Amino acid sequence: MSNAVQDLAAAGVSVWLDDLSRELLESGDLQKLISERGVVGVTTNPTIFANALSKGDRYQDQVDALVKKGADTDLAVFEITTDDVRAASDVFKPLFESTGGQDGRVSIEVDPRLARDTEGTIDSAKKLWATVDRPNAMIKIPASVEGLPAITAVIAEGISVNVTLIFSLERYRAVIDAYLAGLEQAKAKGIDLSTIRSVASFFVSRVDTEIDKRLTAIGTDEAKALKSKAGVANAQLAYRAYEESIATARWAELAAAGANVQRPLWASTGVKDPALPDTLYVVQLVAKNTVNTMPGATLEATFDHAEVTGDSITGSYAAADETMNALAGVGVDYDDVVAVLETEGLDKFEKSWGELLGTVTDELERAKARGAAE
Repeated sequence: MSNAVQDLAAAGVSVWLDDLSRELLESGDLQKLISERGVVGVTTNPTIFANALSKGDRYQDQVDALVKKGADTDLAVFEITTDDVRAASDVFKPLFESTGGQDGRVSIEVDPRLARDTEGTIDSAKKLWATVDRPNAMIKIPASVEGLPAITAVIAEGISVNVTLIFSLERYRAVIDAYLAGLEQAKAKGIDLSTIRSVASFFVSRVDTEIDKRLTAIGTDEAKALKSKAGVANAQLAYRAYEESIATARWAELAAAGANVQRPLWASTGVKDPALPDTLYVVQLVAKNTVNTMPGATLEATFDHAEVTGDSITGSYAAADETMNALAGVGVDYDDVVAVLETEGLDKFEKSWGELLGTVTDELERAKARGAAE
């Protein structure tokens, strides 16, 4: 019998897990998710790592060793997170090889405090790539204005990139251009383009959260009727932009040189409104050459009861345009929405990083206390 995750795979959607911890790695649960749930990749972020560190004692031995060698908090975070990503990359190595490098990917994020620092982002990405030292790693770089040239520069070095925190169609087109420019520079350097992979992470549920709040404030029946429609419509139109980008002569030249498409990735696919179907951002965003990165609860819901009926995107463009036009018609300012979401997203990433630093600092202090008591 097939299940919804298998149906997604058949439709060209790769299911990645939005979670990673040493518990998942050492218990064998990550391998189970691969074999029993069809997971073919993993994404991480500072919140995920902070949660992992605060639960159980899987990190205790490493933290003790870090204290003994005099590591500060920043170094400890770097070593702990890169070790987990390296270990996960090894778990996914068979999938990486069997899919020709398309899947079996594990993403790790540059320090979010560098989101407005192009050169700092480039340096951080290179260091992460060299330290993890696995061909199936991906370095997450936010799609801030300052992040765009960093994406180009990092791709030009032959490093695979997960572009994160994309909300607007305009910014997504700039991300596509940054990727193509990076490939062109890599080609000029003689780098094998077939070794470079990229995904562009388009956030979905946060768009609905922000726009629904505005629709509620507007309060008309027409406005209320548009609730929880913007996130999907925005993502569907992003896929149209992707299709347009791979229909160009510029892309054809790169593809002939061995380049891989930059796949759209649907992020933030756990519903925030409990009144919505828990698989909404899965079943309505099905198309070939896409990735859906799911938190554990969404993965289980998808496996249990999602109904996947094939491509739900490419025939939707006219309706998606109507939705976005109707939103403008009732007074929702799209440009303001995506600007607010990007600012909030960067702030949340930086706050999460601060929480991760705080968690690691606490663990280091406990390790010092253990050492003093021995």
